[in-house]
Amino acid sequence: MIAALLLVASPGRGSQTYAGVGLILNVSPERNEIVVSMKEIPGYMDAMVMPLPVRQSRDLQGLRPGMMVNFTLVVTGKSAYAENLRVRHFVSLQNDPQEACRLDIIEKAMANNSSSPATLAAGQHVPDFSLTDQNRQPVALSQFSGKVVVMAFVYTRCPLPNFCFRLSNNFGQLQKRFGKQMGHELFLLSVTLDPEHDQADDLAKYATIWNANAASWHFLTGPAPTLERVTGMFGVVYSPDMGMVTHSLHTVIIDRDGDLFANLEGNEFTARQLGDLVQAVLNRAPGSEGTQ
Repeated sequence: MIAALLLVASPGRGSQTYAGVGLILNVSPERNEIVVSMKEIPGYMDAMVMPLPVRQSRDLQGLRPGMMVNFTLVVTGKSAYAENLRVRHFVSLQNDPQEACRLDIIEKAMANNSSSPATLAAGQHVPDFSLTDQNRQPVALSQFSGKVVVMAFVYTRCPLPNFCFRLSNNFGQLQKRFGKQMGHELFLLSVTLDPEHDQADDLAKYATIWNANAASWHFLTGPAPTLERVTGMFGVVYSPDMGMVTHSLHTVIIDRDGDLFANLEGNEFTARQLGDLVQAVLNRAPGSEGTQ
């Protein structure tokens, strides 16, 4: 539900400004408006979903659903709007500069590899692929035609709480929030980045941590070349490194038409914000034009 902003500024006191952070759910250039899942502004408002007008259409250029943004929330006695919109680019929370350097090297090597698949842009159709889940059953993307699919890329031995654990916890929260839609309208796919270790038994054990319903939340593995093709579609970079896997963080939402709706990089969005974005995609009818 989109909440209306409670205007607390007095008309006689002029406008007030607040630093806002949010995840974009929709962009409407024809209305000069964005819909944002906002984080709490301490002392002013709780976290909520709200539409925010902008004064200039150029402020919306380059914005699309799934982007985290910083902005200034301007509140007057009669209205509220956003200005100074800035995309909040993900900066790794990892404190090891050597790890960050290795990831940068991997990204550059993959970018220079002509055999690497081109990264899909929002709105492009996602090619079909087939992997194997925790129950040793084949799972093809095409079997979810007409459904919303959310994907994340993890590995079971990841020791960092802000990385794979957080992405999997986000999925656990989606499973709770969308219990009635799970398995009917919404499916979750957790794709391993460590196929050498993460086989069916390992993925099944990992799934029990999250009380995953195997009918609607699939933990997937497969041959390395297939995984490289799948991860390459979404710009995921990864490489084994001394028993661990150095990797980037991506959460992907595919709409009912099988098109890429959003590719969220990083881990700075909350599970609630991800759920708000999933709800926005569930609300869209098949064949509807998304605003990117």
